[in-house]
Amino acid sequence: MEILKYISFGVGVIGVAIILWGAILTFFRFIRLEYCSLKGKRMCTPRESLRHRFGSYLLFGLEFLIAADIVHTITKPTLKDIAVLGSIVAIRTVISYFLDRELADASHFKQDD
Repeated sequence: MEILKYISFGVGVIGVAIILWGAILTFFRFIRLEYCSLKGKRMCTPRESLRHRFGSYLLFGLEFLIAADIVHTITKPTLKDIAVLGSIVAIRTVISYFLDRELADASHFKQDD
């Protein structure tokens, strides 16, 4: 059972690393977009694309964090841990649903162009 704690921790670290990596990339791309915006270029579409890309990193990282929580819950399944895990999964599902819907709407607009 001790190995599961290490696995849970490692998977959680990977999830956090993915989210941080996405945040860093998004930040630098945002700075570059703002610089282009100062030159008078329209940035609405690139900003939306940037938002979607960052959302993908967030969702991917959240999936790792949920996997870490699941492994952690296996080691000591209390009612509180199961309730927290259920809440996290529900929140991630809602976020995923709306992000997927937004991405699908964005792809329909691109096809119409």
